[in-house]
Amino acid sequence: MRLGTRRSKLAMAQSGQVAEAVRRVTGRPVELVEITTHGDVDRSHLTQIGGTGVFVTALRDALVRGEVDFAVHSLKDLPTTQPEELVLAAVPEREDPRDVIVARDALKFTDLPRGARIGTGSPRRMAQLNAYARTHGLDIETVPIRGNVDTRIGFVHAGELDAVVLAAAGLNRIGRSDEVTDFLSVDTVLPAPGQGALAIECAADHADLVAALGELDDPFTRAAVTAERSLLAALEAGCSAPVGALADFPPLSAPLERGDPQADGQSVKEMRLRGVVGTTDGTCMVQLSTTGPVPRTHDGATALGRELASEMLAQGAAGLMGERAQ
Repeated sequence: MRLGTRRSKLAMAQSGQVAEAVRRVTGRPVELVEITTHGDVDRSHLTQIGGTGVFVTALRDALVRGEVDFAVHSLKDLPTTQPEELVLAAVPEREDPRDVIVARDALKFTDLPRGARIGTGSPRRMAQLNAYARTHGLDIETVPIRGNVDTRIGFVHAGELDAVVLAAAGLNRIGRSDEVTDFLSVDTVLPAPGQGALAIECAADHADLVAALGELDDPFTRAAVTAERSLLAALEAGCSAPVGALADFPPLSAPLERGDPQADGQSVKEMRLRGVVGTTDGTCMVQLSTTGPVPRTHDGATALGRELASEMLAQGAAGLMGERAQ
C-alpha cells in the first residue's frame, strides 16, 4: 500500500509510525510516497499564503487521483471542511498536545530575561504568550518565524532568539524531547485544535481500506478533536487564526499535563472543552469552557464545539481574529 506523506523530517517520522501500525493491522507492506506541499516550498508566513490547507491540498489531490492509497496529516493542519470523496478513516491516540519552550541556557518561560525574543509562526501562540506576559508582569517580544524544527531551534543556538515555541508532540515523534526547557501548561497556552493528533485519510469508496484503517482509531481522541475542530469551524476561523482549543477528560487531565495520555483504571464520564481567541498582542482575549457527558457520536461532539463557539462569538470573539476562513 502507498502512504502519502510530506517530506519533512517530522512528517516522515509520524508517517513511518503509522505505516508500521498499518502493517501490523493488515499484514501488508506499506511504502511511503513523499509529496511536496505548497506550505513546504513557500517560506512566506502562513497568513500570507492562505493558512488553511497549505500542507494538505497536494496530499489530498494525490489521494483523489489514486496516486496513493492513504495519507497521514498533522490534524491541526487539516481544514475543517471534509471533501465528500475522502474520509477521515482514523484518528490514532493523541500525543502530548502541549506547547513547549526551547530556550537558551535551559531557561524556563518565566525565567527569561526582560525583553526576551521568543520565536513562533503561530498567531495563537503569540496572542496567549503576550496575554500571559501582560498579566504576570513579564516583558517579552514575540518574533514571527517559519521553518522546520532544526531551523527554529537553530535561531536559539545562533543567539538570534532567546527561545522558540514548538509542539511537544512533534519533538517527541522525532526523538528530540530532551531539548525542551519548559512545558507550557494548557492553562497558560491552549494548543491548536487537533494539536498532537494525527489524521489518516483515504478515499471514501475504498470500504475495505476504511475498515482496516479504522482499527487504529482512538474513540476518546476522535471525540476530543471533533469538538475542537467544530469550535474552529463555527468561529469560521482558519488553522492559522489565533484560536486555541482543547477537549480533555477530567480524570485524564493530570496525566495529560505530565505528558502521559494513559490513565489506567480511570472512569471517564465527562469531556471538558476549552477555547480561546485573542489579538496577537495579547490585549484582548475571549476564553471560555464547557463540560458535558463524553460524546458518543460525531454529532454530539460537533454540537459541543458549536455551543462553545456560539458563546465565544457572543463575547466578541469574531472581532479578535485577523483571518476568517473563506
